[in-house]
Order: sequence, then C-alpha cells, then structure tokens
Amino acid sequence: MKHLLIFALAAFLLFSCTPNKPEITGELKTWHKITLTFDGPESSEMTTPNPFTDYRLDVIFSKGDQNFVVPGYFAADGQAAFTSADSGNKWRVHFSPNAEGEWTYKVSFKKGAGIAVSKDEGESAKFMDGATGTFMVEKTDKSGRDLRAHGRLQYVGEHYQRFAETGQYFLKCGADAPENFLAYYEIDNTPNVGDRLKKWEDHAGDYNQDAEAFLWGPDKQKGKNLLGAINYLSSKGMNAFSFLTFNIDGDDRNVYPYLLKVSNEEYEKAANVKKNPKQWEELTIHDRFDVSKMDQWEQIFAYGEMKGMFLHFKTQENENDQKMDGGEVGPERKLYYRELIARYSHHLALNWNLGEEMTQTVQQVKDMAAYFAKNDPYKNLVVVHTFPEQHDKYYAPLVGENSELTGLSIQTNQPDFSRVHSAVNKWVKASAKAGKKWVVAVDEPGDAQHALITDEENPEHNDARINGLWGTFMAGGCGTEWYFGYKHPHSDLTCESWRSRDLFWDQCNIALDFFNENEIPVETMVNANELTSTENDYVFAKTGQVYLIYSKTGENIEINLPDVGYTATWFNPRNGKSLQITESTANEEIKLQCPTEQDWLLYLQK
Repeated sequence: MKHLLIFALAAFLLFSCTPNKPEITGELKTWHKITLTFDGPESSEMTTPNPFTDYRLDVIFSKGDQNFVVPGYFAADGQAAFTSADSGNKWRVHFSPNAEGEWTYKVSFKKGAGIAVSKDEGESAKFMDGATGTFMVEKTDKSGRDLRAHGRLQYVGEHYQRFAETGQYFLKCGADAPENFLAYYEIDNTPNVGDRLKKWEDHAGDYNQDAEAFLWGPDKQKGKNLLGAINYLSSKGMNAFSFLTFNIDGDDRNVYPYLLKVSNEEYEKAANVKKNPKQWEELTIHDRFDVSKMDQWEQIFAYGEMKGMFLHFKTQENENDQKMDGGEVGPERKLYYRELIARYSHHLALNWNLGEEMTQTVQQVKDMAAYFAKNDPYKNLVVVHTFPEQHDKYYAPLVGENSELTGLSIQTNQPDFSRVHSAVNKWVKASAKAGKKWVVAVDEPGDAQHALITDEENPEHNDARINGLWGTFMAGGCGTEWYFGYKHPHSDLTCESWRSRDLFWDQCNIALDFFNENEIPVETMVNANELTSTENDYVFAKTGQVYLIYSKTGENIEINLPDVGYTATWFNPRNGKSLQITESTANEEIKLQCPTEQDWLLYLQK
C-alpha cells in the first residue's frame, strides 16, 4: 500500500510538472491562421497580477532554418467575440505558416511585474512554459481574391510589395475613410461620442453568406452591415481599407482597445469636449485591454483578408501621438504595440502606420519603426504619415539606413489633387537614391475639406482620376486610399456608405485591371517625364521595353525613344477600352494625336 501511495504521488508530481499542450485549431495549410490555445492561469481583465503586463507568452515556430517568434495574448474564455467574456484561463497565439511540411513549436510563458515589455528573462509561469510539439501543414486550397491564395505580402527591397506565393507585385486602391471605421454599434463597449457610432445600413443588402463564420455576438448575428460594406468594396475590385485603432482625444474619440475607469456614458460626456486631456490621463486604463472588443475586430480583419483586402492599421493620430509615454517608446507604447502584433500581425497584407499627421520627433519615429522591425515576426510594412508641409522635415532624415521605415503614407493638400504626382515622384526617387527603396502610397490625396467628393456632386471625378489615381501610379507609387473631405456628405468621420463613391471605384478598378492584366513590370519601371516635351504628360518606363505615356488633356503626345519597333495602343482610363494605333511608330521620335480631347494613356511595348 505504501508503495502504491509513493507511485501515485510521483505520477501526480510528474503530471503537474508536464507543460500543457495546446489545442490547435484552424486549417493547417500554408498562409492560413493556425491558432494555438493554451489552458493557463485563470485571470480576468481587471485582476492582479495583470494578465497583459505581468505575463509574457511567446511561441517559437520553426521549420528548417526558419524561426518565427510570435507573441501571444490573454484570451479570456477563448470565445470572447461571442460571449463578451472578460475572464477565463485561455491564452492564445496565432501563426500563419509560409511552407508545407512539419513545423515545430516551443513555448515560453514567463511571469513577473511588467515582464510583457521587459527584456528580463522572468520566472517560469508554469502551465505551458516549455511545451513543445509539432504539426503538419499542407498547401493552401484557396483561390481568387482570398489572400491565402496569394501568400504574405512582403517588402522585397523594391517600390512595390510582392506576394510570397504567386510572386505578383501589389498595386492598391481603396478607402481611407472613414478613419473611425471601427466605431460600429455592434462592437462591444464602443461609445457614441458626437453621435458618430455607425450602423452601415446602406450595406445591409451587401451582406454575403460567405461572411457567416465571421459574425460575432451570442447568437453570431452581429456585424452583418459592416461585413456587407467590406463585401461591397471587394465586389468593386478594391483591395484596401484603413482604420484607426486608437483615436482617444482625436477627431472621433470612439475607437480604442483599452478599458475605461468609468462608464461609456461618463466617458462620452468628457469626450464630447475635444482635446479634453481627461480622456487619456484620467478616464482610460493604460495597461488593460478589452478582450472581446479586440476579438471582434479580428473577425472583421479576417473577413477582409478573405475578400482580398490590405489592412491599413493607423496606430494613432495627430492629436494623441504624444499620449503614450509622452511620445517615447516606453512601457505604455510597447504594450499597445505588442497587443496589436500578437493579435493581428499574422494577416497577410497590412501595414503599421506609426501615426497619422505625425508630430513626434524624428528620433521617436525611428524608435517606433525599430520596435516593429524587431518584434513583428512577419516583418510587415512600416510607414509614417505627416502633414503635407512637413514632408521634408520627416521623410528626408528617415530615408535609407537612417530608419527601419519601409514605406510612406503620403498626404497632400490641393483640392484638385495636383500635388500628388510630384510628391510621389520626389520620395520614390529620393529613397532609391538613398539605397533603400520605399513603398510609397498616397493615403490621403486631395485636401481635408473636399478630397474625393461623392458621385452625386461630381460623377466624372476627372481631377481625382487624372491627378490622384494615375498621378500616383505614373510616378512609381504603389497606390492610393481615398480620403473623403469633411465638408461633404459621407465624410471622413460620418461615412456609412462606400457606395457614395461607387462611380469612382469603377475608375480605380479600371486602373488596377490595366496594370495587372497587362502584366506591366512596375517593379522595374521608373518615372521618366523628361522624355516628353509636353507639360501635361506623365511617362513611366522600362527603357527599351515598355513605355506608358499619359496625356492629361488629350494634346499631341511627343516622345523621343532610344530605338524603334514598338506596338502601340491607346487606353481609355475612363472606361477601360483600348484602341489599336494605325499611325507609324517606326521612328525614335513619336508624334501621335490622342483620340479625343480628354485624358488618354499611350501603351508602347516591345
């Protein structure tokens, strides 16, 4: 009997010291989200020790010489998007593998005051600490617009990102508005400051059954209108949308991942006064996150990925960029970034925008970019955005090896979009000259008052098309996201219908289709306006092989080429139709008359 008791005790001790194995869910395929959920210590959003700061979960995923160190997070009951739970014993990591075959994982789970953002080794938190295991990954079976068919969008040292699976370079068009996209009435604990909480009712009819798995709430019925809006934008051929994840004390003030010290009603009362420092300093808990809200955000982003959408994370804005740690990369900012990375970095096409209309110091920008470069396991694109008159102040000292930035998010300030082309051209060339090519996008073309106005006000959108859309592409920019001016219906803060710009999305789709269907080698092309003497022409060229000449006004196109032997086509950027050219292109000096006195693209190729 004594021996049996000793054996039972030994077995108990052995079992209690054995690290917990995770539940592995998701489709075990390349580029898919694979989730490891662990049974860890019982905790809650407001308990001590703080589950967000005083535990650090990291999992190393390995295959061959590849190692991805992926941070994890406290997931309450593991179903918080549906149950709105704020407590539980589930701890979670997401991973999107880039190769077939056997992957191994090794778990590190540490505890200690502030350990989440500390360099200290920390003390073992037991449970899953030290757990190891393997799983097999098959090739993705997705197709079409689903990004899992294309692979991760990677920075590859060019002015364009490239999909890892297909090798195709990425051009984007989409919506930069509303910036308070996540201020949606069915997302947990989202206040209604300024009566700006959105319902997106105009897109109720755009809901598609393919979104069923991405709904949330106890009956899995919430989110239909918002997911319908994403489906609509995707159906128009667009492939990007943006959103703020932290706009406390900003223009909207309804979107943030944190818990409050007060009720939503008390917060709304204070936040109705813009630039009221109480919002952050007194009413917000800086180191506690709303688990169910962030889980519901993930439902939205996951559906966007399935519909082919690039996710533009605006991590802060002008009015609040010095709230966390006084602008420094201190414990508050590191914790915020860590939570974003842990929950969302696995998505296949995204950028981390360090700040909209940046006002921090150049050194602070460098430090923020360095944090993402070091801690994002997938090395997603890192960009910065600032006021139009401050491009030189920020961009010039950040080019090349001066920073870990890999791109720019440009804002301009002319209602006719006339500054877009020159701004893109300048920084594409400056970054190339500095030795590290930036991926340059124009994510706020136009001006704050007007920018892209509604179809009802301007159905042709000539300036937006000519100066903004094609002005970006013909300067070597990767694409545009469209801001909606605050003096117009469905503005940057009030938009609840992307259909308000339906006709312009068609023009954007025409441009994307031209580049993609003709397999234009954008990664090897440069702006070459100097080849033409016509002031109203853009030239984008790969010398001796491909020339795109865009006439903004339909005047004669005159261009001197280094050789002869090109086929020539007129392309109509308004309707996507092409016209074969019968005039001679057998000479180096080409003179051609546009078919009409409108904007046209001349496409010359060997």
